[in-house]
Amino acid sequence: MSGHSTGAAALAEELPTWVSLLRAPNPGPMTLDGTNTWVLRAPQAEYAVVVDPGPADEGHLKRIAASGPIGLILITHGHVDHTEGAPRLGELLGGVPVLAADPAHTIGGTPLNADTVLDESLGIRLLSTPGHTADSVCFLVEHDDERVVLTGDTILGRGTTVVAHPDGHLGDYLGSLELLSAYSGIPALPGHGPALADCAAAASFYLDHRRVRLDQVRAAVAAGARTPTDVVAAVYADVDRSLWWAAEWSVRAQLEYLGVDTGESAPGVSGLEHM
Repeated sequence: MSGHSTGAAALAEELPTWVSLLRAPNPGPMTLDGTNTWVLRAPQAEYAVVVDPGPADEGHLKRIAASGPIGLILITHGHVDHTEGAPRLGELLGGVPVLAADPAHTIGGTPLNADTVLDESLGIRLLSTPGHTADSVCFLVEHDDERVVLTGDTILGRGTTVVAHPDGHLGDYLGSLELLSAYSGIPALPGHGPALADCAAAASFYLDHRRVRLDQVRAAVAAGARTPTDVVAAVYADVDRSLWWAAEWSVRAQLEYLGVDTGESAPGVSGLEHM
């Protein structure tokens, strides 16, 4: 599949007929057009699977429920713009289980792990992809020789992703991108932004981007930058200043990865997205 480019990869021109998108009404600089809620239903299957219910917006949750019957809710990672609506959606659906890697976001089931058996009609396979957050996962889904990868915020449809230090870890993130770079020609369904035609191409773009940023951080430190704030000013000068706080998460992760001790404690991470 091919289409217009977003930098990371070409846009997907079409998706399998068993994939539907319901976008939450929470657009913003960190959520792009809003959180993507993906609904997956194999032909003739009794129940659908929902990935990332999004925020606790009653209208959005009722739209998801109306696409039922739904048998399972999956979570890609624990940030509030993906998980806040999960308990309420479960209620609307009569107690449907919510499964996440983090027990804190798991309701009515066992936390996701490599042995979790998911919806067999769709052949959903869990991919452990920590880095953006410690609990980040992706889902490889296959039906009738068509495959997609639901990437959460590990890969976005536009822009690049923040490594949410200290919960997120750059070394883990680079390893996760290496893993995703194996899925050539398979569409990526991200947590924000449009679907991309090629998961591997997007992952490779992200890897190149991270390597360039690491070189820039090394240069900034060599030039005398002493704090994460100093590095952000040097490396992210082309980024809107209103997003520098998010850039600082990634800078702290980069400095940790490079073994640079700034002597500062990290600020708390409360939870949105990309940089």
